Amino acid sequence: MSDETGTDFPADAVEVGRVLGAWGIKGWIKVQPFATDPQALFSTKRWFLRPSEGPGVTPPPLLRVTQSREQGDFVVAGAQEVPDRNAAEALRGARVFVARSSFPTAGDDEYYWVDLIGLHVSNREGEPLGTVVGLIDTGPHSVLRVAPATLAEG
Repeated sequence: MSDETGTDFPADAVEVGRVLGAWGIKGWIKVQPFATDPQALFSTKRWFLRPSEGPGVTPPPLLRVTQSREQGDFVVAGAQEVPDRNAAEALRGARVFVARSSFPTAGDDEYYWVDLIGLHVSNREGEPLGTVVGLIDTGPHSVLRVAPATLAEG
């Protein structure tokens, strides 16, 4: 889908983080990644932005990232569209998306959470339990959120 600037928002876009605000004085932004390993943010130089759910400034639809790196638990990045600290601060709360097709290839027996959503779950006897609707990271464990199977599925 194309917006008023002609930027195409990828059909396979996945939300991977949120802008926390400015980092430094040269227009870099500080991003809270949603994954422990933020490789999806480093896999592409095109970050798509959407406004936060609350009131605020509408961000540019696309950031062309020139540099990015991990900074502790965060990712910091510079982009062509963010010339100074004021512009970076204005992005606070923006939601960061990247195309799923740009994610690094998962290893053997590894899966991205987003790829599990929508899969059907059954017990060892093959009885349907439901469908994966999300995941929760509790720290020591990742927990599948499963919507119960309806009688029509069974």
